Amino acid sequence: MSLSVDIEKRMGDFHLEVRFEAEGETLALLGASGCGKSVTLKCVAGILTPDRGRITLDGVTLFDSAAKIDLPPQKRRVGYLFQQYALFPNMTVRQNIAAAVRDRRQRASVAADKLRQFQLEAVADLRPGQLSGGQQQRCALARILASEPGAILLDEPFSALDSYLKHQLELELWETLSAFPGPVIWVSHDRGEVLRNCPRVCVMDQGRSQAVRPMADLMARPGTEAAARLSGCENFADALPRDGGVYVPAWGVTLACESPVPEQVRRAGIRARSLRLAEAGAENAFACRVVRVVEDVNALTVLLRPEAAAADALPIRMEADRETWTARAGETVTVAADPGGILPLEQQ
Repeated sequence: MSLSVDIEKRMGDFHLEVRFEAEGETLALLGASGCGKSVTLKCVAGILTPDRGRITLDGVTLFDSAAKIDLPPQKRRVGYLFQQYALFPNMTVRQNIAAAVRDRRQRASVAADKLRQFQLEAVADLRPGQLSGGQQQRCALARILASEPGAILLDEPFSALDSYLKHQLELELWETLSAFPGPVIWVSHDRGEVLRNCPRVCVMDQGRSQAVRPMADLMARPGTEAAARLSGCENFADALPRDGGVYVPAWGVTLACESPVPEQVRRAGIRARSLRLAEAGAENAFACRVVRVVEDVNALTVLLRPEAAAADALPIRMEADRETWTARAGETVTVAADPGGILPLEQQ
């Protein structure tokens, strides 16, 4: 089954322009808060109506502004897992699941099957307010699958959970979705969550979608600053192509890149983990003053200022091994950037 979305919607000053296709896969919509991810899901589900465009699911038109088609939510066969799950508070777990079954004659048997599948038999007669966050999520998923959806929409599926529950429930959710034959659209701002669960990703920035691509490609070649930030890049500066690499005026350094740099590049990113201590004269080596050393659980974050940096340049972030790092604030060190960790970025 495939889901095709090509829509626009204005909400005050916000303009949503989204285009993507998902073919029997788990596709991530990755972006910062307020970029339009949840609005997109609501348009697909029929909760909001786009101003123009078209949405189809497995050949069935859900919305078409030109043809004046706008199916109501209950006819779209789209399962929506809301951030707060939206369970009926006055119904038991069993009743919540049964309410989603289309054939009334099958409600009891389907509900019983989903209770077993999601290990909810012990709480079948409890109401949502009596459940843990994990039990509520399993109940919401069981209700979605009981409706036999053609597609599933996940809106920040772990935002309502405590961190100690997240990893176990993420595994359970992955196992559940791996058996689902239709497209799954997974909305998140957490790149780690997306990397673990979604083979392909569509980055969204300020209401606009970028091209769908493999998650591994986003990490290696983000292309734009918005995508680079979402991929975990920490350092950004204006840059110009020079000698096959990039020249960063604010830092006073020229850095070799892994691949040729397009002439239109005017920004660059450097991943903190790509920086390392080096000898003077090594490739991409430059001297820096240590501004601050910040301890974390497993590593150190070191803030560095290149010796040739402009007065208003922001410090560079570097990840260091806490067992081997010895330099203190105020001392000078030489660091080098791995060419593969330098990201030439197109203007957006």
